[in-house]
Amino acid sequence: MRLLLIGCTGFIGRELIPQLLNHGHQLTIVSRKKEQGFSSDQITQLQLNPAIAHNWDGDVLKKALNQAEGVINLAGEPIANKRWSSTHCLEIENSRLETTKALINAMRKLRKPPRVLVNASAIGYYGTSPDTNFTEDSKNGKDFLASLCTRWENAAIKKPKATRLIIFRIGIVLGSNGGALGKMLPIFKAGLGGPIGDGQQWMSWIHRTDLCQMMEQALINKNWSGVVNAVAPQTISMSNFAAALGKSLGRPSLLPVPGPILKLLLGDGARVVLEGQKVESLKLKQLEFQFKYPKLNQALIEITQPKESNNSQSF
Repeated sequence: MRLLLIGCTGFIGRELIPQLLNHGHQLTIVSRKKEQGFSSDQITQLQLNPAIAHNWDGDVLKKALNQAEGVINLAGEPIANKRWSSTHCLEIENSRLETTKALINAMRKLRKPPRVLVNASAIGYYGTSPDTNFTEDSKNGKDFLASLCTRWENAAIKKPKATRLIIFRIGIVLGSNGGALGKMLPIFKAGLGGPIGDGQQWMSWIHRTDLCQMMEQALINKNWSGVVNAVAPQTISMSNFAAALGKSLGRPSLLPVPGPILKLLLGDGARVVLEGQKVESLKLKQLEFQFKYPKLNQALIEITQPKESNNSQSF
């Protein structure tokens, strides 16, 4: 397929793009910054800010969208990299909402829009809870992330009628060279790691390889549509996650990270890891998706003891 990729040069894209190339897709990548290392003749790179509406009226981006058979939109400022100041919260919102609104508006102007749109969202849609089991049918929460995800999805839903839409509510993505685990690995390797907060909160996760497989299947399989919770079938508590990570590294995992310290570092963003939520995917069961890493220990072994055949690569 000829694909337009937005926000796909980060942690997820480092595995998604090589996978799509290996399977013969033609890619046009839209990014605010010029990314290095693109050497494939299957890739065209456009250095533009997709959150600026008038960029979509320009000949270059308009032509790329008009030629695209499918679109993947993963645009969004990282959630847990900084304290949630009012300025950073606005960046988090605008990077998702303005990009998606501009994309959808441009698609609606086309006589023949792309056949499929894969749009990111997050399990933050559901809010947090110590005991509720969330599925795709659960209602949205009321906190900042839930409100953001709701508005983000509502923007994507306005896509053209001819475009099939898949919205992935993505859990905590695990991979070897970034994301939440990338920040935790150095601490655990030093033997200083442990559960965050009281350790009882739920952690709904997904291995990056499985997430990338889901996205490609969603592009090419018409049975995929609507909202899909992109989470592994095994939800685990934070204390058990810390123990499993320590075991995979051969290191102790006894020193908890106190909640107040995390709040000092991340502000309100600490809620993402301090409160958590238990999320399962009824849709993936219906689609009979075959996970490569359904169990946490399998995922952590692959990540902490990578083989040369690991298809993840940097650009």
